[in-house]
Amino acid sequence: MLKELGRGLLTTFKMLLEGPVTTSYPEEKREVRPRFRGRHVLKRYDNGLEKCIGCSLCAAACPADAIFVEASENTDEERYSPGERYASTYEINMLRCIYCGFCEDACPTEAVVLGDNYELSFTDRHDAIYTKDLLLEPASEGRPTTPQTVEPGVYTRSVPQMENPKD
Repeated sequence: MLKELGRGLLTTFKMLLEGPVTTSYPEEKREVRPRFRGRHVLKRYDNGLEKCIGCSLCAAACPADAIFVEASENTDEERYSPGERYASTYEINMLRCIYCGFCEDACPTEAVVLGDNYELSFTDRHDAIYTKDLLLEPASEGRPTTPQTVEPGVYTRSVPQMENPKD
């Protein structure tokens, strides 16, 4: 019994010598682990088009039924994504989300990414529903945003042609 008490006191004294472990949160942000899953982000291509093609595979894969996707047709006069369709409505209920990452795995265009932002707070339930405007990352500087006007026949594939990796 004295042996355990001594071991506990030794641990306490080691912590006193090493200094405080706490961080002052708002000023100092904690570094997140590489596999951390935080707030969702909808990605864009380099040309400013949205990666989401409105296929609803993320909503089908979500075990908590937290994602709602409604698709609409793209036209050459009003193009949002390279595919035939785009997500006209994309909503995630963050109160239902369990941050499992299944939506990220199910996405064929890698449009949904669970980022490293862990600062989520809501004052009511309506604030917890993130719409497409909140989730979509801003376009790069100098790049056009959506919708875009393109020439007919430019986009024929919803998923870009991939090259084989070279060694």
